[in-house]
Amino acid sequence: MKDMQNMGETVRKKKIKRMKKTFLFLYSFLFLSLFYSSCGKSFSGDGGELTGVSAPGWTEPNPYGMVLIKRGAFSMGHADNDSLWGTVRDAKGISLESFWMDETEITNAKYRQFLYWVRDSIIRERLFDPNYGGNDLFKITEDREGNPIDQPYLNWRRPIPSDKRANEDELKAIKSVNWTNPITGEVKLDPEQMVYRYSIFDATGYALRRNRLKPSDRVRNTDITVNPDEVVMISKDTAYINEDGQIISETITRPLSSIFDFLNTYIINIYPDETVWINDFNNAYNEPYMRLYFNHPGYNDYPVVGISWEQANAFCHWRTEYLKRSLDNVNRNTIEPYRLPTEAEFEYAARSGKSENIYPWRQNGTKGDKDCFLGNFKPGEGNYTEDGHLVPARVASYSPNEFGLYDMAGNVAEWTSTSFLESGLEVMNDLNPEYRYHAAKEDPYALKRKVVRGGSWKDVAHFIRSDVRSYEYQNEQRSYIGFRCVRTQVGFSKAKGKK
Repeated sequence: MKDMQNMGETVRKKKIKRMKKTFLFLYSFLFLSLFYSSCGKSFSGDGGELTGVSAPGWTEPNPYGMVLIKRGAFSMGHADNDSLWGTVRDAKGISLESFWMDETEITNAKYRQFLYWVRDSIIRERLFDPNYGGNDLFKITEDREGNPIDQPYLNWRRPIPSDKRANEDELKAIKSVNWTNPITGEVKLDPEQMVYRYSIFDATGYALRRNRLKPSDRVRNTDITVNPDEVVMISKDTAYINEDGQIISETITRPLSSIFDFLNTYIINIYPDETVWINDFNNAYNEPYMRLYFNHPGYNDYPVVGISWEQANAFCHWRTEYLKRSLDNVNRNTIEPYRLPTEAEFEYAARSGKSENIYPWRQNGTKGDKDCFLGNFKPGEGNYTEDGHLVPARVASYSPNEFGLYDMAGNVAEWTSTSFLESGLEVMNDLNPEYRYHAAKEDPYALKRKVVRGGSWKDVAHFIRSDVRSYEYQNEQRSYIGFRCVRTQVGFSKAKGKK
């Protein structure tokens, strides 16, 4: 009997042992099945090798009216001494990333699109204002589910009523952006009201190691003891409108506390200075240009002038935001912004990427094979008309350079993003060279100079050369300075001349 009990116990233990093996096998099989089913595609596809994972992304649309300048290298600056003009050889080899560039200067018509957008924004704000009727349809205050939005925004799908269809309050709002000359009765947009507010994140300042939020991240040298209580002072630009309606712009300095210390805010009056035609030329009858050049349809396709460096930057920001509004929410914050070209980008584009080119064209002179002028400048003393034009010409009146860019010499000089220093290239890197200085309001005026390139309709041949640099103060407006935009290309672009 006892032997039979022992035999039964032995059989039971063997069954339990077999069951454990079975469960272990099934568990292992289930684990491997889950492993292969969850990542089997990647595992079987790469054969167990390191192949990388593609980052999610999308292809940016080709910008309208722009030319792609492929990455390349050239010798920037003067190749030879010029005792007549006091220039010395300062050529430096540099390399640039690919970028898009406007094929022409920004015209009056294109800048007017910016101006009218600001005008319509003001009108919509006032149509929503209870003082002008309080029409809630001109602002989006709720999401699709009917939940309140923290920051309501303008409803651009709601058209502004025409003068004939507007009621009394609406007409008051529409007319409120105008100014009437009390002497002549002329009605035009009120320049004082045309202001654009925007904020820019200083990514470069934020990236600098000395500006890291954690003191221990500011120094990599382990031989140096980092003071955890070290205070880093940050300067940032800010702007607001006071109770009297005045724009207050200032640079504040405060201890670094958060990423928001690198957000700079600006409020810019964007209306072109139409009086530049009078103030740039003493004892000259230029009143017709003052009255007509910006607003007359006959000058639609002429380069906009009377624009400061500050206004040009505001335009670039608006143009970026205008593009973003046409994109879906996922991709709108990944595009490269429109901006002013760096000094190096402008020279590279003007010279068609060729170190030997003095002008945008192949010739070393200012006339082509048929003895015709190749750009709009001042050919002789007191003679502005020999090239066929008196003041700025319609954009693209002359042939483009090899890159397909028009008016890179003459017509109007153009703002760049680069701050002006006499030392120029000496202080810049040879990789995407750029020198920027964000001048505070209280800084000396000399620190507010920005590089201007290309020369203009009022300059002699020397000053429209592609290797000649000049400057103007960032808040100044001239009848001979305009601008165009660039945008860094995202993607793959072969270097110029490479296959």
